[in-house]
Amino acid sequence: MNLFGSVVFFTLLITFVIKLVSELLNLKSAATGLPLEYAGVFDEEAYRKSGDYLGATTRLSLLASALDLLVLLLFWFSGGFNLLDQFLRGYGFHAIINGVLYIASLLLMQSLIDLPFSIYKTFVIEEKFGFNKTTPAVFVTDLLKSLFLAALLGLPILAGVLWFFEKSGVLAWLWAWGGVTVVSLLLQYIAPTWIMPLFNKFVPLEEGPLKSAIMEYADTVSFPLSGVYVLDGSKRSAKANAFFTGFGKRKRIALFDTLIAAHPVQELVAVLAHEIGHFKKKHIIINMALSLANLGALFFLLSLFMNNRALFDAFFMKDLSVYGSLIFFSLLYTPVEWLLSIVMQLLSRKHEYEADAYAVSTCAQGASLADALKTLSRNNLSNLTPHPLYVFLNYSHPPVLQRIRRIRDHVAG
Repeated sequence: MNLFGSVVFFTLLITFVIKLVSELLNLKSAATGLPLEYAGVFDEEAYRKSGDYLGATTRLSLLASALDLLVLLLFWFSGGFNLLDQFLRGYGFHAIINGVLYIASLLLMQSLIDLPFSIYKTFVIEEKFGFNKTTPAVFVTDLLKSLFLAALLGLPILAGVLWFFEKSGVLAWLWAWGGVTVVSLLLQYIAPTWIMPLFNKFVPLEEGPLKSAIMEYADTVSFPLSGVYVLDGSKRSAKANAFFTGFGKRKRIALFDTLIAAHPVQELVAVLAHEIGHFKKKHIIINMALSLANLGALFFLLSLFMNNRALFDAFFMKDLSVYGSLIFFSLLYTPVEWLLSIVMQLLSRKHEYEADAYAVSTCAQGASLADALKTLSRNNLSNLTPHPLYVFLNYSHPPVLQRIRRIRDHVAG
């Protein structure tokens, strides 16, 4: 095993061990007792149930991660990458078609490995804890729609990237970055109208006290809404959520029907104020810009490792190729991507605090956001006391208890 292979191998092992340790610490931290802030919201039965749910999902996650790692290592050291490449080359396809088939085959194999875990989580764990509303028909339909979209959108994008690196010389990374950036922005624009409705119904919020309160608040902060929509989240899960999507004239707020059913108007307005806070603080633009900058850096670094013989030797490959470079560099880039994800999670948690503060400062019902978070935690069986290491590595949102205390401080101040 050469240097490149050693870096990838030990990175995979180290990141798995860190995941294992953080998950176990997180389980232990969850057994510390019900925080006082949740007295009257969680009873002992609900709190015990949240711990059981965390244990069940953690065990499944660790098992899935261990299997993923084992299969990858077996495939790697048995020469699987080269065997698949030689098999596809035998058909005599053009290099770009060969590359699309090669990468699509690897992704499909990964999906097939993960599929049993997704089925078990949905129909066993989520069912056991009262969350699952997904029928087998909906599950299969979602899967087929996802595959269709991956083929319709993902394969042409992949072919375009391969074409740029095959034909555009030293500036290939710049052309590929520009092309993917344009497509990404276009998808962000059309997704609320054309893609997301393939999976959920978006029904305009009906006239009534909730819509009046939402529109009144939006007016006070000069936030024109193209629409407030109710999403049929109950079609798949009893869990509740809300999110902001789209930009420009197509920006919209989506409230899960399960959220509306579980919260009074003042809490829903506070939740919406939080979502508008993300827009007002330019969090969406910042995240998009950082994501695209990371993509540009990745393509540039990929260009430096393009058709690197030592990198291909690390994976026992006979022939060099652009598509092989993309796959193997992605594995080599894993430690960088992992560290960047930690930084992005840190930034995301900062943004959540800022959106909470915006809601409290601009909305008369802002203090109700804390009550909404408590109810969401109970209904979603959230872990109330996650371990700091697990939060540091994985949480895009601050722990709910910390958010509640910050909100309380903002209200008091």
